[in-house]
Amino acid sequence: MSPTPIVITGAAGRMGKTLIRLAAEDPEIKLAGALERSDSPVIGRDAGLVAGVGELDVLITSTLDEVAGPWQVVVDFTFPGVTLNLLPRVTADGGSMVIGSTGFKAEEVEFIRALATKQPHLLAPNMSLGVNLLFRLAALTAERLGDGFDVEIVELHHRAKQDAPSGTALRLGEVVATALGRDLRQVGSYGRHGAIGPRPEREIGFSTVRGGDTVGDHTCFFFGGGERLELTHRATSRDPFATGALVAAKWIRGQAPGLFDMQDVLGLR
Repeated sequence: MSPTPIVITGAAGRMGKTLIRLAAEDPEIKLAGALERSDSPVIGRDAGLVAGVGELDVLITSTLDEVAGPWQVVVDFTFPGVTLNLLPRVTADGGSMVIGSTGFKAEEVEFIRALATKQPHLLAPNMSLGVNLLFRLAALTAERLGDGFDVEIVELHHRAKQDAPSGTALRLGEVVATALGRDLRQVGSYGRHGAIGPRPEREIGFSTVRGGDTVGDHTCFFFGGGERLELTHRATSRDPFATGALVAAKWIRGQAPGLFDMQDVLGLR
């Protein structure tokens, strides 16, 4: 099969540069375009030079209309507003999106799901292969331990992260809640302060830590009587997220319409 032609959004950002660098090293990927906001100083510059990997003969543009060559997949790590504005156009053009943006509201996820009935799209709060295995391990652990263990989720990120808890932490809570037969909307606890009383037995607690340049740590605790199990994933660079996104971009090519996630890509369902 020929290389998968992709467009990368947020080309001048940290994730954008990482994606461009790794795409340039992957013979199964062809970088067809790179997007940035219209007022960005990198508009018109070579994407490879901006990413520090040398000339790639791909200029950074502000719209898909300006992408010079054909493309099939848009890889997007930006913000919900950017994603939701771009998705209808990608769908109408017969393309797919691999969406790593986080912070979507429930109704925005339903909007994405509706467009996925026309073209295959992928939405995942974390593209790391390790994190997605963590999701499966956490679900399996919850199934085996059941209601006799208290569940707490702690996440750490850099000081500039704008949403809390992280999309990865929320997804971790969702998979554990589902495995325990609970509704996270009813049992999730996102902050404790003051005289709160004893911990409810079915509660799933979240703690958020922000500071420095922490890429992303997630730990799911299972507290039992006289024992504690901890499942932890620590990211020390952005490479795992970008690598997973490129794996997803290659996988989604040729899929039937539907909304997928990394569990589908890794065959963990």
